[in-house]
Amino acid sequence: MLLELTDATVTLGGNTVLNHISMEIRQRDKIALVGANGAGKTTLLRLLMGEITADADDKRQGAAMKSSRRITKGMLRQVNGFDAGLTVEEYMLSVMPHTDPYSRERFEFEMEFDRLFTGFGFQKEEKKKYLKEFSGGEQTKIAFIELLLQKPDLLLLDEPTNHLDIATVEWLEEYMKHYPKAVVFVSHDRFFLDRVADLTYELQNGSLTHYSGNYSFYRIQKKKNAAILRKQYDAQQQEIARLDAVIEKFKHKPKKAAFARAKKSQLARMKPVPKPVEDTGHFFTEPIVPLYPGSKWVYEAEKLSVGYHGKAVIHDLSLRLRRGQKIAIIGANGVGKTTLLKTISGDLMPVKGKSTLGNHVLMGYFDQKSAEMLSEQTVYEHFKAQFPGLLDRDIRNMLAAYLFTGESVYKKVSDLSGGERARLYLMELLSSRPNLMLLDEPTNHMDIAAKETMESAFSAYQGSLLFVSHDRYFVAKVADAILLIEDNVAYYYPFGYEHYLAHAADKDTRDLSALVTAESQAMVAGLKAVPKPERHRLKEQNTELAYVEWRRSLAAEPIEEIWNELYKALMDGNDKLIEAQEASLTDACLDWYDVYLETE
Repeated sequence: MLLELTDATVTLGGNTVLNHISMEIRQRDKIALVGANGAGKTTLLRLLMGEITADADDKRQGAAMKSSRRITKGMLRQVNGFDAGLTVEEYMLSVMPHTDPYSRERFEFEMEFDRLFTGFGFQKEEKKKYLKEFSGGEQTKIAFIELLLQKPDLLLLDEPTNHLDIATVEWLEEYMKHYPKAVVFVSHDRFFLDRVADLTYELQNGSLTHYSGNYSFYRIQKKKNAAILRKQYDAQQQEIARLDAVIEKFKHKPKKAAFARAKKSQLARMKPVPKPVEDTGHFFTEPIVPLYPGSKWVYEAEKLSVGYHGKAVIHDLSLRLRRGQKIAIIGANGVGKTTLLKTISGDLMPVKGKSTLGNHVLMGYFDQKSAEMLSEQTVYEHFKAQFPGLLDRDIRNMLAAYLFTGESVYKKVSDLSGGERARLYLMELLSSRPNLMLLDEPTNHMDIAAKETMESAFSAYQGSLLFVSHDRYFVAKVADAILLIEDNVAYYYPFGYEHYLAHAADKDTRDLSALVTAESQAMVAGLKAVPKPERHRLKEQNTELAYVEWRRSLAAEPIEEIWNELYKALMDGNDKLIEAQEASLTDACLDWYDVYLETE
């Protein structure tokens, strides 16, 4: 045991933020701290860091926080104290604990510095740049590097993936999984939570609950626990009602008064089962259907180059977006993802080529400035002004579906957080039911409950979707295809994000057959639109057949892998593994059959 919290309570401004919480941290634990915004996650990090202390408590024996030895701690925070007159290299050398330029420690420090510096997406030459030349986000990354170089026994991280692109986050995941010390971290990146954490603690209503697994385990276990608790709660409420009825019936009858008093004593001794706290997220069960279906091809780009001032960042993009298709645009920061969306929306003129919306396309567009809307109206008044024909009951039901309930309905729009304003704006877009939506980082600044609600909404949305997001969990849940921007070229991947990660995410090991250029995708999409009797006239018929075989072969790969594992399990006589692999094999075969039917 590295550090232990016992029955710790923290009160701030007269409000109890942490209420008699307990927690154990071992030497190499990777602990995810989850909970709604305002639940007290940052307060708990500050308590662990020693910046604040637990309240005095007569019920507790001894100190609220104990450690097995003297330990070092480090916490990632926003940069506010850099010496802007130093280069990155000079700054790192100034904080290095070993001054001998020829010592092994200094050599290892500089090697680790180079590894971290490039891992966080910097070029080696940038070590010579002055700190003042970097943006605020880049300075936060440099502060993170300094913290990791110190290798404290307990590393405390509040939103460590902010300001990082997907490639850097994936690199950081691997680094953190092998970090040799304990880590407690808060993040809204659920992929990061899943891949790094081996333990999860949830803060809710001041209480801390322990789950012995990653984020996905926590979500499954929490639902199971909630279902069990709901049954226990309902059963106890029924028993309380029954006892109350018995007491009321017999309390005035002399011969039964003692019996009634016994039942009253039984009721008083009953330990109450707490009422289960329902998940705050909302899940849409009905489809969100566009107002107009629109044309089959919602958007087409032909030899399109996009950029600013005549300088293209994406060259010769040809793409066809089918009605109902949902494509995620991914790539490193600065490759032109937002520029592409602005060009499609008409906010930017193409550098060259054609960018054409289909017939009867009603477009909804969310960009980074959409969440900056300011209004002195309340949330209810603002939404009613957008949709004056709706009944009061319908407005309130719709607001509740997007998590605007209780007092939040009467908050001024200008008082909402960035994530809340984004949610309100997206609600307006979805309620107007366009048949094409362009989204640029729609879930930024949202807590997990809000993200899950928006994932559900966009999964239920039946229109076409083209979106940019660094939230890989959101991408995995919503997208059915990927557009990868890399080295000024767009590559199209016709499956979801998890399939992409398994087959084509790694530049060094990817199978290039798993990626086709967007131009090829546009050509194949056009071929698939040609009636079958007429396809024999096209010279590109072999390309169409090759595409079909390629899709089927990719879908068949998991079957082969699972069959090999099943064969090993059969040889080893491992019944549990055999059962698990048989279930996986069934699922993989069904997935392949779906692809077969789609390409038939």
